[in-house]
Amino acid sequence: MPARTLEDFSTAAARMSGEASYRDEPPLVPALTLVAHPMPHRVGERLWLEPLTAGREVALSRNAPAFTPPGQVLGTHLADPFISRKPLILAPGPAGAIRLRPSEGVRVALGDTPLSGDWELSAQEVAAGVPLVLADRVVVLLHLAASPSAREEEALGMVGASVGLQRVRRHIEQVADLEVPVLIRGETGSGKELIARAIHQRGPRRERPFVSVNLGAIPRELAASELFGARKGAFTGAVKDQDGYFLAAQGGTLFLDEVGEAPPEVQVMLLRVLEARELYPVGSRTPVAVDVRLVAATDAHLEERIHDGRFKAPLLHRLAGYTVRVPPLRERPEDVGPLFHHFAREELEALGEAHRLRPDDPFTEPWLPAGLAVQLVRHAWPGNIRQLRNVARQLVIGNRGQPSLRLDPHLEQDLALPAPRATGRPDTGPPPPASTVPRRKPSDITPDALLTALREGGWDFQAAADRLGIHRTSIYDLIERHPHLRTVGDLSVEELTECFRACAGDVDAMVRKLEVSRRALGRRLKELGLG
Repeated sequence: MPARTLEDFSTAAARMSGEASYRDEPPLVPALTLVAHPMPHRVGERLWLEPLTAGREVALSRNAPAFTPPGQVLGTHLADPFISRKPLILAPGPAGAIRLRPSEGVRVALGDTPLSGDWELSAQEVAAGVPLVLADRVVVLLHLAASPSAREEEALGMVGASVGLQRVRRHIEQVADLEVPVLIRGETGSGKELIARAIHQRGPRRERPFVSVNLGAIPRELAASELFGARKGAFTGAVKDQDGYFLAAQGGTLFLDEVGEAPPEVQVMLLRVLEARELYPVGSRTPVAVDVRLVAATDAHLEERIHDGRFKAPLLHRLAGYTVRVPPLRERPEDVGPLFHHFAREELEALGEAHRLRPDDPFTEPWLPAGLAVQLVRHAWPGNIRQLRNVARQLVIGNRGQPSLRLDPHLEQDLALPAPRATGRPDTGPPPPASTVPRRKPSDITPDALLTALREGGWDFQAAADRLGIHRTSIYDLIERHPHLRTVGDLSVEELTECFRACAGDVDAMVRKLEVSRRALGRRLKELGLG
């Protein structure tokens, strides 16, 4: 077997996890992170598998090697008395793959599949993260991590040590002391406000107000007055002058969540504030100077809204003075264990049961059963960190007074939603058939695969995203990078009108001919009076 090198693993990791654009980042190496342990305070400890990058094997057993807590140098071996002293051998395979070879009598499972012989995990599976269950008690996640020689970023109030979260921390450090507006982009529940607060706390305005506003929660007809203030008599109910959120944040930071929901008139006013640093309260002709650092966030695909005429391109360019992209939780499974225990600890402390996270007996039944830990790691978490927090609260309260956590039927059903599984490859026989489409990284999708999914799904973007195992918003990013695909916003009025006549108004025929989103095409035709 040829020896693998660090370059081999980094190249495979970049190809599988989409890291190729970050050339200044430390190389990625295979690692094991503790997801569940009978001693719960150990969750999050990590073992870097650097010998694999040099072509050597790693022997994992009860007594060696040591797992290291975040930010520390010295660690401890697994030490669970039920884990065998005989090792599970991890060996480098071709093109970033990793081979597993359990010694006789060693109990190990890939998730819920017992490992009865040698097994090979592809580079793609390692990049996605594979839970390994040892002796039905300890769960470690095999994944890719930044080299331990890399500088570890400060926590900044965020739990986790994944590559994606470390990148977010570096972005915060880069931009916090500047005055440029910041746009935070990420799915709902991914922790965008926490990042905004970290930017504020690390910047020169930390002693001034931090004001958080959710534009999606403000009635559209009140948005302008709520943000910019209003003068007495400006509208029915305005019985006195009122200051808006901008003046409330004077000298500090204003965080605008769901900025994509801003009504058109508010978008115009926001653009003026960003350009001139002054605003006009509703009903006033006198400008008011403002000194506010603006941080905005969105889970919407603003480029699509610009194409559809629902968002102004100049505003996006102004808001995105610096962009921070937040990875969804499904792309950072190594953070699920530490996050779950962080939220569980908060709930246990409120119930007076924090002692459950520090048992005295090493033979005790695990508080977080291995099977449940695997379900947590494998779940796709469409609600991201917010959903994980709710699940932790439900589990802790629902099992108060009990020695271990158990799922109720409703949570069991919620966590049984389709999620990625490690199919791997044994030494003999083909890989087991996949029963569901696993979650994938957009960088894994080839142009041909994208085009095939769009055509098979009738150019319904959600259907195509489901077929590919990616989030719907990622479809738009892939289309923008595809050499031959367009969006409805790229089509001229003349092209649309000519196609409408050639297809005799048949929208389905137009979709097949133009190869664009059916829903967006329908909206555009309606705007042109052709619907």
